[in-house]
Amino acid sequence: MVRSMTGYGRVQQTVRGYQILLEIKAVNHRFFEFSARVPRIYGYLEEKLRAYAQRILTRGKVEAFLTIEPVEGVKTSVMLNARLAESYIEALRVLQSQFGLRDDISVSAVARYADLFSVEKVPEDEEDVWEAVRTAADEALDELVQMRESEGARLYEDITARAAHIRTLVEQVEERSPQTVTEYRARLAMHMREVLADAKLDENRILLEAAIYADKVSVAEETVRLKSHLVQFATMLKGSEPVGRKLDFLMQEMNREANTIGSKASDVAIAGVVVEIKAELEKIREQIQNIE
Repeated sequence: MVRSMTGYGRVQQTVRGYQILLEIKAVNHRFFEFSARVPRIYGYLEEKLRAYAQRILTRGKVEAFLTIEPVEGVKTSVMLNARLAESYIEALRVLQSQFGLRDDISVSAVARYADLFSVEKVPEDEEDVWEAVRTAADEALDELVQMRESEGARLYEDITARAAHIRTLVEQVEERSPQTVTEYRARLAMHMREVLADAKLDENRILLEAAIYADKVSVAEETVRLKSHLVQFATMLKGSEPVGRKLDFLMQEMNREANTIGSKASDVAIAGVVVEIKAELEKIREQIQNIE
């Protein structure tokens, strides 16, 4: 199945106690290139997202944008400085003893000393966070791939139609090519009659010259190879693997054959057909640049 390299996926959902917003977009690129914007405290997720996306996307410039927040806010814990508390209590007892104060030392009294306590963020389980993000990534990537496949289907229809037209044009070249030799032989005979006037024409010489000309302008090998490339081209398009790079290489080969036909042909009609073939090949080449 032909897939485009252009796509977009977006998901916003609550997973495993995290509110997640993930956007993934992809555009044309010769290779796979990935970048991500993630909250700094979740920086370790970038490489995980890269590896996960590359299992599904083989080519394209891919960008991901992630925001993630715990649904119930940041999880924290209160830590007691027991040694400092012991020192405070001991000091209060000395104060009570020396000055004959009422002993009203209690938990609430000691708790007024703020430096006895510290609030710390509870470390998150990285694998748990990743599982939440991976769930969102599955949905976003599915949406992106669907867009790629939809665009790929349109590319397939356009490319196959143009390839079919090229085949028709190549057949026109094959039909016209033998006629150019016949016409050349007739022109050669007429020219020799004009030069030799009433002298007898050497038919063998005319046949020899026509044979040399026919060999020089023959494009049979090129048209056969071009048609073979078109068959291979159609087979690749129907395959299930990413074929963008292979198609790009095959386009170079088809352009080479078309250029050779154009350089060999000394016929205006064939030259016109070759121009049209090259124009169609260029349009296909442009479309291929967006195929994964």
